[in-house]
Amino acid sequence: MDKPDSATGSSRAVVAPLALGALGVVFGDIGTSPLYALRSILSEAGSTARVDVYGVTSLAVWALVVIVGTLHVGVLLSADNDGEGGILALASLLRRGTSGGRLAGAVVVTAMVGAALFLGDSILTPAISVLAASEGLEVAAPSFAHVVLPLALLILVGVFVLQQVGSGKIGVAYGPVMLVWFLVLGVGGAASVVQEPGVLEALSPTWAVRFLVDDPLTGFLTLGAVVLVVTGAEALYTDLGHFGRRPIALAWWALVSRASCSPTSARRPLSPATRPRPATRSMPWCPRGRPCRSWCWGPAPP
Repeated sequence: MDKPDSATGSSRAVVAPLALGALGVVFGDIGTSPLYALRSILSEAGSTARVDVYGVTSLAVWALVVIVGTLHVGVLLSADNDGEGGILALASLLRRGTSGGRLAGAVVVTAMVGAALFLGDSILTPAISVLAASEGLEVAAPSFAHVVLPLALLILVGVFVLQQVGSGKIGVAYGPVMLVWFLVLGVGGAASVVQEPGVLEALSPTWAVRFLVDDPLTGFLTLGAVVLVVTGAEALYTDLGHFGRRPIALAWWALVSRASCSPTSARRPLSPATRPRPATRSMPWCPRGRPCRSWCWGPAPP
């Protein structure tokens, strides 16, 4: 894929196709984060009481707003190095502003640590994301539990094999798939909000503050799980050279941010039975009065 001009941005004629490609390449990881992040957060919180669920939900939503929307999209995407992004490009920018000596050495060391962390994240998060997505089969049909792990391995091998074809072709193939995925998340979350409008209270940061103040130790430990909500955010800056700032920002603000917050904020009252798979089990009921096993994956309504 041709590298967009970082100074002027992509022309209007290609911004939308590049944004669609960014959905498949840039936002694939962060788009599946709600599947496993909510389960980890609720496990750390150790409670399904309203104040705790709203508290961790508020933490997750504001983590997306501050870390992804403000830091990555608002700040880092503007700090390109001749159109390129990533930790090494950022380190090169920082070195230009240093005169050598200890400060330059500190920049190099920081870049090496950042690259190591990025490599570790690149190894761990695809496995977690794919496994969490595959576990949806077990929720929909418990008889498929034995195929979850082999299916995850097959998908991972296929994804890494496809890397050699290039970001452009991957974006063309996965972009429409991720578009459908984010639309499903958004529609499911919106339908849950229609059924339980009170969950919108969880968007207030006061719930997050209350959760942290009421039990500081549990709140601190929960923050380690909240970080899972923003796994994959580094791809926004890393893939800056492939798609450009405008298409990535457009994809985030127009679709991904809303869809990612929808399943996170549309929390109907959860019970211990729903906590193992909160993202899938909190989808709305089917109009026929029974759970749609292929889409909603929820327990039968009372």
